[in-house]
Amino acid sequence: MKDKFLFQSTRSSEIVASAPEAILSGIAPDGGLFVPVELPRADVRRILSLDPLPMAAAILHIMLPSFSEEQLLPLVTNGYTGKFDTPAVTPLCAVDDMNILELFHGPTCAFKDVALCLLPHLMKASAESLSDRNEILILTATSGDTGKAALEGFRDVEGTSILVFYPRDGVSAVQKAQMVSQQGSNTHVCSVEGNFDDAQTGVKTAFQALQKEFLSQGVRLSSANSINIGRLAPQVFYYFSAYRDLMDAGKIAYGDLVDYSVPTGNFGDILAGYYAKLLGLPIGRLICASNANNVLTDFLKDGTYDRCRPFYTTYSPSMDILVSSNLERLLYLLSNDTALVSSLMKDLSEKGRYTVPASLLKQLQQVFWPDCCDDEQTLETIHHVWKDCGYLLDPHTAVAWRAAEHYRDQFGTARETVVLSTASPFKFPEAVLSALGIPHAENGFIAMHELSKAVSMPIPAPLQGLEDKPVLHRDTIAPKDLTEYVRKKAVEYR
Repeated sequence: MKDKFLFQSTRSSEIVASAPEAILSGIAPDGGLFVPVELPRADVRRILSLDPLPMAAAILHIMLPSFSEEQLLPLVTNGYTGKFDTPAVTPLCAVDDMNILELFHGPTCAFKDVALCLLPHLMKASAESLSDRNEILILTATSGDTGKAALEGFRDVEGTSILVFYPRDGVSAVQKAQMVSQQGSNTHVCSVEGNFDDAQTGVKTAFQALQKEFLSQGVRLSSANSINIGRLAPQVFYYFSAYRDLMDAGKIAYGDLVDYSVPTGNFGDILAGYYAKLLGLPIGRLICASNANNVLTDFLKDGTYDRCRPFYTTYSPSMDILVSSNLERLLYLLSNDTALVSSLMKDLSEKGRYTVPASLLKQLQQVFWPDCCDDEQTLETIHHVWKDCGYLLDPHTAVAWRAAEHYRDQFGTARETVVLSTASPFKFPEAVLSALGIPHAENGFIAMHELSKAVSMPIPAPLQGLEDKPVLHRDTIAPKDLTEYVRKKAVEYR
């Protein structure tokens, strides 16, 4: 019988770890990602009856069974209390005939806050449970939102340091300002010449090159990206909370299927939805919404994942990704075949592409439905939702809204649809103003004030005054230098 307390690598069933070990390690030694060896069905009715914080603790206990609900509830309470501007943490908002799950009410106005306000507490609890006294060095690549959320979550956490790498020209002005002005004695930010995939590959390479070396020196490498199961597991919560809100609103009865449309880049957010489905939440389709970097759209249609294609810098930068790391977990969950996953990942690394067996593609298509749109279509969606519904979308949410519209038009479904809203529109003011047809300044901070005036909405408190904060982090490196840069910074922190 499988051990429900263990995790294993997606690439080898021989590499196992407890939940605390998986959280602290971040990535498996063979480069694979940790997944639960066994995932039991949940008591969904009970979970849906709980208030938000106990609900999050109950779900985390199932995802990370080494920790009890009693242990997790104070971690969740400490992680979330006072950090979000609403007791609901992730409120659901009815817009026209759809529902928007607002995930941007945390300290950095992005969905990553739901996990990254909690991850430092999970890491501390993991270290204590293992009597692990190693210093922790967090390495994280970001396409825009993870960086600030991770920096804020780990700022001045004792025994921990964090290095964040972002694509130099691949984030919005507001996202960049949030990161480069980050305070904290244990934080560091560096831009990478290239795109997010270059930064992400560099971080993974550094992990494999330095993990053993650093551990011998009393430093444990870990990650705040969703490659870390401790980052991914908390995101399952808001799929349940949205379902509960639909029940409370009288829109569904327990057992009714609900579709979720998710703006998707690294595949972590939508994978959390698949985990919710595995736990027993009545989810219909998971709509995988991509921007012009539509590698996932093509993959879910024909079964070939091909990263050898043009890379586009878009109005939705957090989705400007060609290598979706968490897809590896899904391939394992559907195939239960570590040899297959290892072979596919080897092909991706060496050839830039892989093709899954027809039987696996069929399984994918039974749950996931893909769609994509370009920048012009993204702006059109922001415009019409504001004009017709009076609701302001950010460019990432607009991609998911458009995909949900297409799905409903194509299949004529009457099921309730939840669109995940992953960021405040004020993080991308130039794009939103362009969508509304309003002339605006090229300066993102001035544009933020112009947007506030145009739509009669206040700038969210965490984004106010960003333009006046001093730049504290100015380093830029080539991707090939990332491993050596980490080695150098680790010495400085010690």
